[in-house]
Amino acid sequence: MTRPLRIVLVGYGPVGARFVEEVLPAIAAGQASLVVVGAEDEDAYNRVLVAEYAVGAARRDRLDVTDTEAARAAGADIRLAETAVAIDRDRQRVTTSAGDELPYDRLVLATGARANIPTLDGLEHARRERDAAPARALDRGRRPLPAGVVALRDLADADAVAPVVAGGGTIVVLGAGVLGMEFALLAAEHGAQVVVVHHGPAPMARNLDEPGGRMLARAVRTLGVGMAAHARAENVGFRDTESGRVFDGVGCADGTYISGDLLVLSCGVGARVELALAAGLACSAGVLVDEELRSWSDPDVFAIGDCAQVATPEDADPAGRVPGAPSGLIAPGWRQAAALARRFRAEAAGAVAGADAAVALRERPTAVMLKATGIDVVSGGDHAAEPWDEDVEVSVWLDPARGAYLKTVAREGALTGFVAVGLPHAGAELTLLFERGAVVPAEPSALLRLDAADAGAAPVEDPLGPDATVCWCNGVTAGRIGEAVAAGCDTVECVGRDTRAGTGCGGCKGRIAAILAAAPVA
Repeated sequence: MTRPLRIVLVGYGPVGARFVEEVLPAIAAGQASLVVVGAEDEDAYNRVLVAEYAVGAARRDRLDVTDTEAARAAGADIRLAETAVAIDRDRQRVTTSAGDELPYDRLVLATGARANIPTLDGLEHARRERDAAPARALDRGRRPLPAGVVALRDLADADAVAPVVAGGGTIVVLGAGVLGMEFALLAAEHGAQVVVVHHGPAPMARNLDEPGGRMLARAVRTLGVGMAAHARAENVGFRDTESGRVFDGVGCADGTYISGDLLVLSCGVGARVELALAAGLACSAGVLVDEELRSWSDPDVFAIGDCAQVATPEDADPAGRVPGAPSGLIAPGWRQAAALARRFRAEAAGAVAGADAAVALRERPTAVMLKATGIDVVSGGDHAAEPWDEDVEVSVWLDPARGAYLKTVAREGALTGFVAVGLPHAGAELTLLFERGAVVPAEPSALLRLDAADAGAAPVEDPLGPDATVCWCNGVTAGRIGEAVAAGCDTVECVGRDTRAGTGCGGCKGRIAAILAAAPVA
């Protein structure tokens, strides 16, 4: 009798949980065994929604992404509050913090990413070093973050944020990327006083051009969020209390001191690669894997999610540097989890894996949407071109009085980049065109009519037509959602349970609600 394929999964976040769910049929059939090592003492949850939970906009159960007990009932050995501290690739064993040695035939790393801790006076001992370290120090700095400083990556961070928001305290957000801006707006909406500190001229610099960013900053200020632009933070100040030293404020290079009750770090993330490095696996910005998600260094080791950097050895430059990085998005991680599970199911059954057991070497760029009440911002692709550049068609429309900005970039007629601020319908139309690689309307200014007060013209293409993708995280179309509605789903939550739509980043919930609102009344 053939021995079942032994799989060990290190990491039990949303991507690891999706892998468990997808590989479970092989476990239940006795064709494979699965041991999962998860560092947190919680079941896997959606980190994208931690900010909403922290400010009271989401219940704890909305973060759930898996049914751990059902997986255990099917035969999976899921170990919470236990960490992997070493990998012995020669003996194919993973050593855990409990002292156990877990044998494997296939090892999957889904260790995710951790928040970057900026180099500031006052935080130096909390920085995590990337180099391989002793096992007990793989995932922490010499000291924890000081009291009153959080990175908002887990439930413990959310618990620290909640009382400050509820009490109307002052929160300083360091960093003005998508996640930093979303949290700042959420916290302000729920009663906190918020100041965003960033060193550039405008927020969301990686996703918006400067005019679009300035329009966003203007809209954010009208909602009560302070924006400290061109502010280069240098140190973190503390004050003494009966319970010890706590955060007091951020000092900037120009002498400005921004006081607050809580500092939220939103300075990007870095892949957790220390375990892989210590095991001698090839790493760059993440664990280097090919299209089959197989390590460059070991054919029996795989990586998925925020720790996985998909590339080929040919991508390396003469100095050995590999361009690119893990995607940092939930949708590619879930696609990787599903593809790898298909590979292992086929292998466990003695079959040959199909083409769907691999992922694209280069993920196609997707649109980025700011999830916030009262502000509509979306962008996609390469929008850096200027109107006077050659071999490219650039259209720009700016209306500061209305708080609206639109930019489209087309090459050979096809939309290759865009920015839309304050124009929700035009943004939705451009998102659809961009995701499909479609052509720009012959008269781009016609897009502006979609958001006019007397708009009556139909969009270029129905953004909620049956074939239109509504949830990009899970690849769910409007037609599939329509089927769920026809079967009796009458809420966004019900649609999510039936189709998974809206259970990733949550940015599509408005479109799901629109489909529900347009459904015929039974």
